[in-house]
Amino acid sequence: MRLVSFNDGGHWVAGVLVDDVVVPATEVAADAGLAGDHTTVKGVIVHTQDELLRLEAAARSAASERGRRREELTLGPPVPDAQKILCVGANYQAHIEEAREIPGAPDGKQAVPIVFSKFATCLVGDRAPVAVPSTDDHLDFESELALVIGARAWHVRAEDALSHVAGYMPFNDMSARQLQIQTPQWTMGKGFDRSGPCGPALVTADEIDDPGNLMVEGRLNGELLQHSSTSDMITGIADLIAYISSEITLNPGDIISTGTPSGVGVGREPKLWLKPGDVFEVTIEGLGTLTTPIVPASEQP
Repeated sequence: MRLVSFNDGGHWVAGVLVDDVVVPATEVAADAGLAGDHTTVKGVIVHTQDELLRLEAAARSAASERGRRREELTLGPPVPDAQKILCVGANYQAHIEEAREIPGAPDGKQAVPIVFSKFATCLVGDRAPVAVPSTDDHLDFESELALVIGARAWHVRAEDALSHVAGYMPFNDMSARQLQIQTPQWTMGKGFDRSGPCGPALVTADEIDDPGNLMVEGRLNGELLQHSSTSDMITGIADLIAYISSEITLNPGDIISTGTPSGVGVGREPKLWLKPGDVFEVTIEGLGTLTTPIVPASEQP
């Protein structure tokens, strides 16, 4: 099942994406015999897999009568109210190699994953514009697989970790490189407004046979710049969840973005920075394509 958030009267509400239409989750939850608040995707993903399958079936049955065309809607981040957005740095060896010239860049010898945070103000959805930061025109792209937690995780073992995942989605960990390298902490260069495009949909975990073996691609204005597989990650998804949950409680709706492969702008000669008029696309096998147009700082939404 594919879950989205769409704008309804100025609020992000949950919908089930059925082909090219979106069915509001609140309108079909009762048909599926589900209790609870289904206004948001966070309220939907707490259900069991059997309950989610019933919701999907109800949405498909109602799509022709109660569905709204996807093209007529504005999609937001699938989980706009995530409590935590945790990102992983230097999780592909080839990316470590290409980023060595960045001051303070990891050398790949760290004993544990590098985890940093973004914020709810970073999240935007598919086709939402992102402005070049007014204080840093070195705007870079990072195509990534992100997961969303569906069940509380605390001191989870790696062998049990995937059972806590609600689903997966494309993510772009956009980076303002000059701001990033000004201090040892990456917050300003990674956490600026609208720096976390994601979506278009959260694809539930039952639809992905092996999240550790998915193609990851990034295209700038149609040109393929990043091409890899999640099988090349240094620390896999289950181990990431186990490591993070050893000290941080993961709650339903929390997002973990798992790192980018090589091919980013900072690793190229000459450097390649996103500029107004560009369009960057992140495609993850089985999950779809996330599209982000770049606009001038003066047009920041």
